Amino acid sequence: MGKPSLRLLFALTVGAAAVIMFSAASASAGGGSQIPIAGTGSPHTGAFTPSGSGYVTGGEFAGGGDSEDGPDAYGGTIVDRSLSTGGGQGVSVNSGKKAKSNPTFNLGFEGLNHYQQRYSRGGNQFSVEPPDQGMCAGNSDVVEVVNDVFNVYSAATGASLLPDNTATNIVSGFPRNVNHAVDLNSFYGYPPAINRATGVRGQFVTDPSCLFDAQTQRWFVVALTLDSQASGPCQGVFSCVNHLDLAVSQTSDPTGGWNIYRIDVTNDGTNTGGVNPGPYLGDYPHMGADANGIYLTTNSYPWHANGFSGAQIYALSKAQLAAGATSVTMQHIDTSGTVNKPSDAGSTQPGFTVWPSQSAGTSQFNLNNGGTEYFLSSNAADEAQNPVSGAAGTRTSNQLVVWTLANTSSLNGVPALSLSNKVLTVGQYGVPPRQQQPGSGAAPTTDVPQGFCLNDETTLLFDGVTQGCWQLLVGATAHNATKPEVVARPDSNDTRMQQVMYANGKLWGALDTALNPDAGPQRAGIAWYIVNPVAGKLVMNGYLGASGHDFTYPAIGVTASGRGVMAFTDTGGTTYPSAAYAPIDVLAGVGAWNDVTGGLGAAADDGFSGYKAQNFPNPIRSRWGDYGAAAVDGNSVWIASEYIAHACNYIDWGGPFFSGGTGDNLLGTCGGASHGPGPRTALANWSTRISKLTP
Repeated sequence: MGKPSLRLLFALTVGAAAVIMFSAASASAGGGSQIPIAGTGSPHTGAFTPSGSGYVTGGEFAGGGDSEDGPDAYGGTIVDRSLSTGGGQGVSVNSGKKAKSNPTFNLGFEGLNHYQQRYSRGGNQFSVEPPDQGMCAGNSDVVEVVNDVFNVYSAATGASLLPDNTATNIVSGFPRNVNHAVDLNSFYGYPPAINRATGVRGQFVTDPSCLFDAQTQRWFVVALTLDSQASGPCQGVFSCVNHLDLAVSQTSDPTGGWNIYRIDVTNDGTNTGGVNPGPYLGDYPHMGADANGIYLTTNSYPWHANGFSGAQIYALSKAQLAAGATSVTMQHIDTSGTVNKPSDAGSTQPGFTVWPSQSAGTSQFNLNNGGTEYFLSSNAADEAQNPVSGAAGTRTSNQLVVWTLANTSSLNGVPALSLSNKVLTVGQYGVPPRQQQPGSGAAPTTDVPQGFCLNDETTLLFDGVTQGCWQLLVGATAHNATKPEVVARPDSNDTRMQQVMYANGKLWGALDTALNPDAGPQRAGIAWYIVNPVAGKLVMNGYLGASGHDFTYPAIGVTASGRGVMAFTDTGGTTYPSAAYAPIDVLAGVGAWNDVTGGLGAAADDGFSGYKAQNFPNPIRSRWGDYGAAAVDGNSVWIASEYIAHACNYIDWGGPFFSGGTGDNLLGTCGGASHGPGPRTALANWSTRISKLTP
């Protein structure tokens, strides 16, 4: 797998940074330990030196993205038969139907966007994509956390409930309205991601997730944090030391104080007979809960090798976390095992993105066998099929892995958890192709301003002499080596499991797959599953796809009654990246889909990771998604997905950086003469959409 590498951007007052993104898999266990409280935090902006045009550094990439392309799409054909009315092998099927009547739409609003992410804390942030969507809801509040910002909204209106920080959020001489958003470094009590007056870097916080637990009335936010260093053996700006930062609200109010626990994951991985030795990176953390525990999972990768080092599970006492204990009981489990110690789950199936389940309300937990938490994983990825070397596998499978963690009540005393798994046969799935969006593969028009700028060699700049917009963004070497640029095809996910729910006595999950809607060209689609984990049987499974569309990054929320909503991104040849959804229940499976009210995309994805000059991998990997989010609040389901919320024309994007132009003194914000708030930055235009639906 690719490792991070430092990338500096030649720019004026612009921003950009690529998130570290790898893959996942593994199996084994460890005894109990104690995790001390590391401190407290709150959603308030920490100290900083305001960014100014005279001393904004050129460091715009936090550490680099994958140095390799994502996995190749599955080469076979997967025909969507979930809505088929015919029978027999090879029957063509219709696309998933677009809804005429839908679950009740209650409320929707734009959540965190790239402008807020880049210009929070006085602009002392890297620009990051994809956002990695975390969201949870309860007690009339909605918490959203993405790379690398945090906000709390009213569930009744969508308005931010955090203090207005506009007046003090000075960037290039002007207050910047980021809708009260707080950077994650502030939230966790760290110095700024980068001090743009000095270039000094703070911790790099990434891959956030969120959970509200109705039983304890506490909010939980987890993220992976990489410590930085001036120099050393681990990828220049990183020290190899990395930890899961788990924040737990001190009360039911997410705008108040939080307790913070840090779990060092640097040495947690599988050294298989001297292959893949540590230190390790604890990538892609996610969170679940049952009656007794909070469960964090990661995918471990060795810093100095190219293999995979196992999916890790961290089980912590929920009661102790909720009480703000000075020390919390934890048991660590490595699901891959070692040469000398087989996996505690058995030797037949190593883990890969072993996603822990969440439950709705307080009555949905399984209390049998001393308390039980469930997980789901898939096994088409290279890490699941070749966990030691990470070499390419088939990238397709017809198996789903159900994991059972029993005796979770022991977390309240001496932890003695027992992990087992069962492999179920499901419909075929495989790595999907990249998404399509209007203009994919063609030269960017002025409606795709960053891409157009990188090709532009004639526009006269602000000095009245220099020609070529590209000179605002990249140096001559990058420009000459990579032109011309084209509109990207946004990245689809691989086949790793996405958000898992345990509700109505069943496990609900979904993942990304290649599909052939109407037996036509291959597109990105969704495979979904409903499982009876007690019986170890598949209740129902199927696909969702549509001719001319790509569906990616699903997230399912299910109420106690067994009615749910699945969120995802919808793109296509005539559809800009949009926030979409479909109903799901145990009787009908997944129903007709639709774009969320207010969630229809307004423009093409124009992010820096989609352009050769901005992003070193070749072929280019245009980052998108990583994961969506769904949360249950009573009989309603909140969903959140990445989409493109705003259009921005080329003249407004360039503003005063073009000869004779006017507008914001930050390039690319389209913020106008009032200096914002802008709908985007020079280097990215992603946003998130939050919606409440009653299925």
